[in-house]
Amino acid sequence: MIYVLAFFFLGLGTGAAFVWVASQRGRFELKRQRDEQQVQAKRIHEALQKIQARENQLEEANLDLKVREQHFSERLIKYEELQNENTLLKRDLQNVDVNLRKLLLDRNIQRQKQAELDQRTQELGTRYLKENVKWIGSSLNANNFVASKQRLQDVIGRCRAIGFDVPPQEEKTLLADLKAEFETMVRAEFAREEQNRIKTQIREEEGLQREIARELKQLEVQRAAIQAALEKALAEAKDKHSEEVEQLRARLAEAEEKSQRAISRAQMTKSGHVYVLSNIGSFGEGVFKVGMTRRLEPQDRVRELGDASVPFPFDVHMMISADDAPALENALHRALHRGRLNKVKPRKEFFRADIEDIRKLVLENYGEVQYVADPEALQYRQSLTATEEDTEYIEKVYDSLGGDEEGRTHIEE
Repeated sequence: MIYVLAFFFLGLGTGAAFVWVASQRGRFELKRQRDEQQVQAKRIHEALQKIQARENQLEEANLDLKVREQHFSERLIKYEELQNENTLLKRDLQNVDVNLRKLLLDRNIQRQKQAELDQRTQELGTRYLKENVKWIGSSLNANNFVASKQRLQDVIGRCRAIGFDVPPQEEKTLLADLKAEFETMVRAEFAREEQNRIKTQIREEEGLQREIARELKQLEVQRAAIQAALEKALAEAKDKHSEEVEQLRARLAEAEEKSQRAISRAQMTKSGHVYVLSNIGSFGEGVFKVGMTRRLEPQDRVRELGDASVPFPFDVHMMISADDAPALENALHRALHRGRLNKVKPRKEFFRADIEDIRKLVLENYGEVQYVADPEALQYRQSLTATEEDTEYIEKVYDSLGGDEEGRTHIEE
């Protein structure tokens, strides 16, 4: 470029060159000034924009200050208002103090009344508990301990429900006293039953002795008759062997053996029969009576048990002749005690059990015996199948005999 300008200057000459350079310099200067003006104008514009933004911010700040000033003015309370409010507060505090004093006074009065009520409750509760404990004790017997205990617990519960506190230790003491009184009654009942048992045993033994005496008398008469017949047969046979003589001798030996057994029986006070009975018409399936009798004819006792107190006669499953009948009976009762029906009267001899289990117990404590597994229950089963016509006919037959219910019972037996 420099070389071009140089040739250009050389071609135009020196004067023209200076003129051209000067003109170019003027244009450059003018362009530079315009550029500086544009830059300065741009800076002024930006400054104006900043000033405008600042003015906007100031305007917003001014508006915010006005809003705050308005809010402050709204929240400003005058001295007169504060003074009036203070007066109202003092009056309210005085009213609150008066009400508080009244409440305290009412509370003290209420406490006094509550203390009087508590004392009254204690007096009534003590009397109620004492009277009920006395009543429960007076109604206690050897058969109602469970019911009496429940009554006592119900009374204690009612006392606690009305606010009369019965401490756990006092409850334990009351229950202990009830148990002690029950044990005393059981001992007294046991003593009475033992006396009755002894009396019954004496009567049974006396009856047994009378039965044995009658049996011995009959056996003696029978033996005398057989002996006379034997002597007559021997006299007629004249020391010759005959079948009639042998038969008479056998009968005589049998009679003497029966006499010896009767005498031995009279000497053995513990001998008797242990029986296992059922009555499904009266007690249902699986319920057995296990007891004993010293009677020579134990079936008399079975018929006696099936009297008018039960609707049907008893069925015999086992009838065991034992030298020590009480021991065998007690052993069976102890083994069957979990199935006892009457759990508050252990002397009742009814048990829920299986006949096969009873047979095994008898086998362990006595030995092998014959038994009947299924009860006949004849009257019960006939009653189930009897029609109304059959029932009317049977009643008509009994009515024709002219007997009452008691007479029918005796006829039935």
